[in-house]
Amino acid sequence: IRGRDENDGRLVLEAVHLSPFINRMPNELSGGQQQRVALGRALISNTGVLLLDEPLSNLDAKLREAMRFEIKEIQQKFGITVLYVTHDQTEAMTLGTRIVVMKDGIMQQVDSPTNLYNKPNNIFVAGFIGSPQMNFIDAKFDGSTLEAGGVKFELPEEKAAVLKDKGYTGKTVVMGVRPENVYDAKAEALCKLTSSFDAAITVFELLGSEVQLYFDFAGASMSAKVGQGSRAAVGDTVSFAFDVDKIHVFDKETEQAVIH
Repeated sequence: IRGRDENDGRLVLEAVHLSPFINRMPNELSGGQQQRVALGRALISNTGVLLLDEPLSNLDAKLREAMRFEIKEIQQKFGITVLYVTHDQTEAMTLGTRIVVMKDGIMQQVDSPTNLYNKPNNIFVAGFIGSPQMNFIDAKFDGSTLEAGGVKFELPEEKAAVLKDKGYTGKTVVMGVRPENVYDAKAEALCKLTSSFDAAITVFELLGSEVQLYFDFAGASMSAKVGQGSRAAVGDTVSFAFDVDKIHVFDKETEQAVIH
């Protein structure tokens, strides 16, 4: 955008999809349309950087999703740098190319969405990114396996070697596994499953193409995100297994990541 002439105004109106509403008063616009007006005002100012501070927080879920798409589209169209502040991890992961995760005013990790998800620096980041959040369990490392709840999870050699080299043999660590890496062992034998355990389902959530199962294991409340092939119901005992290739390990004291 260059300048503030009439042509530039039309370009901005088109960009924020408000051309059909040019003659309406502010109180005649919906919440989403008013948000687009605010975005258009920022664009017409010919600024090189936009600061958006929780711009979608007052919108309903469907409108937030639509506005996320429009903000991304506008950013890509005009090539503007956007500093976007949000408490919604979905907004951060879908809109951001570089994300700063903050806790109590302190930066925990500055990284790409992919690295935040796959290689979190610490337990806070691991628990903040992902929905449902990563499962965390205290486990003891014996040199090749992690033991929790009386079950031994055989680690890949390279992961076990790192823990041994860093002096964790015989120590308690925090094992992390994302819900999508917890499998209904009978229905979804789709990965390397070296150990399984039984647990009773406490909550069942059907989310269209997938199912979320909640259960207790090793003193922790856990969740598994499984496919529709699972026939589990509340109260049923299900045999679960972890994808050990996707296990994360954190230091018990510092809460910093040791292996991913």
